[in-house]
Amino acid sequence: MIQILRKLFIKNYQNTNEERVRVAHGKLASFFGIFSNLILFIVKLLAGILSMSISIIADSINNLSDMGSSVITLVGFKLASAPADEKHPYGHQRIEYITGLVVSIIVLFVGGSLLISSIQKMIQYEPVLLEKSILYITIGILSFSILVKIWQAYVNYKIGKIINSVALKATSKDSLNDCLSTSALFIGNIVLLLTQDIPFSLDGLLGILVSLFIIFSGIKLIKETIDPLIGVSTNEEFIQNIIKTIKEEPLVLGYHDLVCHMYGPTKCFMTIHVEVDANQRMLEVHDVIDNLERKVNLQYGIDLTIHMDPIVIDDEETNILRQRIKETIREISPLLSMHDFRVVVGKTHTNIIFDLVRPYRFDLSEEKILRMIQDKIKDEGKTYYFIINFDQQFGSIHDACEEY
Repeated sequence: MIQILRKLFIKNYQNTNEERVRVAHGKLASFFGIFSNLILFIVKLLAGILSMSISIIADSINNLSDMGSSVITLVGFKLASAPADEKHPYGHQRIEYITGLVVSIIVLFVGGSLLISSIQKMIQYEPVLLEKSILYITIGILSFSILVKIWQAYVNYKIGKIINSVALKATSKDSLNDCLSTSALFIGNIVLLLTQDIPFSLDGLLGILVSLFIIFSGIKLIKETIDPLIGVSTNEEFIQNIIKTIKEEPLVLGYHDLVCHMYGPTKCFMTIHVEVDANQRMLEVHDVIDNLERKVNLQYGIDLTIHMDPIVIDDEETNILRQRIKETIREISPLLSMHDFRVVVGKTHTNIIFDLVRPYRFDLSEEKILRMIQDKIKDEGKTYYFIINFDQQFGSIHDACEEY
């Protein structure tokens, strides 16, 4: 069904890296949400009025808020597709995260409103006898609503996965929450159909359970939409594919200091240092690096800047020291990694210079690591000074560094 809709309404639908195609997918999901939620609001409101059920009326209002959320998502995709300008040189794609946050806040607000109404109904309980025909109609409408919500969740999840949309994934989870809450109402009405001799408000109790579930889901959704705004690590598979492409170039001996900034689901700026033989002709290497940057840009749609680090690979003392220190670091911890290794020989001492990357919350301090390396690397008649720059880790440490 989704493939048919994509083919019918989206030109060049398979090229999801193209901004126009991505926005078209978002609009398709939003229009689907507006139409389906409007239908659910009308039928559930009718069922709630017939059965005098506050939980069903509240659930219908929840569908109305879902329709509003789809409108917000539609506007968000439109705004996010705006091109970069003087004030926003990295584009506007992060607006999509903001729309996802707005949807999450609406979910939280609806859950809170439903909780208050349900508690009031429990406190002010008055037994009401309903005709079985009304209960049958209500159960039928709730069954229809559950099926539609499952369909909504599937459509939003699939399209959200296709275009990697945080907003659509949040909407998909919201639809599943609605499905579960409506299922609770469905079970409650089945119980009422079997027996209405209950000494408390079953409708109010179900409303409390449903509202607590919605509130919990809203809090979780807020976290998931705030994280990309704060900045999170990039998808490992995405990084590995880019590294694989870079390593395919024969001149690249190693890489490190990979930093990736996401300014939206597809707007990516990345920098990486690559190690090359210092004896190579720099103009030729520079040309290879330029071609590699263009290749990655065309293949993955990211703005990549590669910094060249010339390294000495034919000096015996440098190679011996590099290997000894690499083994020492591996003994200290396999989570540590080294790069930018240089040896500067002087008249009175030899400077050993390199960068060392530590994982987050690593147990050993910088001072202790330095002392452990100094204790291991000692030679008769030579004085080594270690100049170590401790680097920040910006992702999986093994993905971000591979030293020659």
